[in-house]
Amino acid sequence: MSVDFIVKDRIASVTLCRPERMNAVDAATERELEAVWQEIESRDDISCVVLTGAGERAFCAGADLKGAETSGLDYWSESRPNGFGGLAFRRSLDVPVIARVNGYALGGGFEMVLGCDIIIASTTAAFGLPEARVGRLPLDGGMVLLQRRIPHNLAMGVLLTGRRFSAAEMQGFGIVNEVVEPGELDAAVVRWTNEIVACAPLSLRAIKQTVNRTGHLSPAEAQALRTPALVKALKSEDALEGVSAFQEKRAPVWRGR
Repeated sequence: MSVDFIVKDRIASVTLCRPERMNAVDAATERELEAVWQEIESRDDISCVVLTGAGERAFCAGADLKGAETSGLDYWSESRPNGFGGLAFRRSLDVPVIARVNGYALGGGFEMVLGCDIIIASTTAAFGLPEARVGRLPLDGGMVLLQRRIPHNLAMGVLLTGRRFSAAEMQGFGIVNEVVEPGELDAAVVRWTNEIVACAPLSLRAIKQTVNRTGHLSPAEAQALRTPALVKALKSEDALEGVSAFQEKRAPVWRGR
C-alpha cells in the first residue's frame, strides 16, 4: 500500500508513503487515494483530514514519470473529474482538509495542495508547477485553480517559469496559511486540528459544502441556497447544544446529530 489512512479522535491522517519516489503518485497510488476520499465522504466520524507525505524531503513531487509511456495527449484524455490525486478540485468532500507540507510540493503535489482548505508548511517546503520544463502541462488543476486563487501575474509567474517557490513566498501569495520551522510542523498541525475539531461536526460540513457549491453564485444567490448539510446543521441537536454550552459557560458536547 502506498497510502496510509488512519482515523483517530475524529481526525483522519492520509499519508503518501512512497518516500523513495518523493511520494510521487503513480496509477496504483491514484486509485488508493480515490478509495480513501470516497471512504471519508461516507463516514460521519471524521471532522478533519490531514494530508502529508512520508519522510522529510517531499510532500508530493507530482506524477511519477518513471517508466511512463503515456503521451501528454493521452493523459489529458483520461477522465479525472476530481483533479490530481482525486482531490485538486473535488467538491463532494465536505470535511476540512489540511495540507501538512513537509517538503517538495511540485506539479500534481502542488495541485493537491490547492485542493486543500488550510496549508501549513515547513520552511524547507518548496512549491512549483514545473510541467512546462519537461514538455507537459499542469492539466489536473494547476492551470485552472491557481489563476482563481491569486492575482493573474502571480499565477502566471508560477505557471510560465516552472520554478520553485519557497513557503514564505507562497504565504505572501496567499496560498499558505502558516510557515513554521521543520521541528514545529507537527505542533502547528495539531493546533489547527484541535481548533477545527472543537467546532460542531455538522457546522464544519455545512460551511465547506456551502463554500464548495456557491463559489460561482452571486452573494444573494449563495445566501439563499439551502444546501443539505446546511439544513441538517441548523435542525440538529448540536445547534441547541452549542447555545446551551455558551450560556452555561462550559465546553459543548457534540453528538453530530
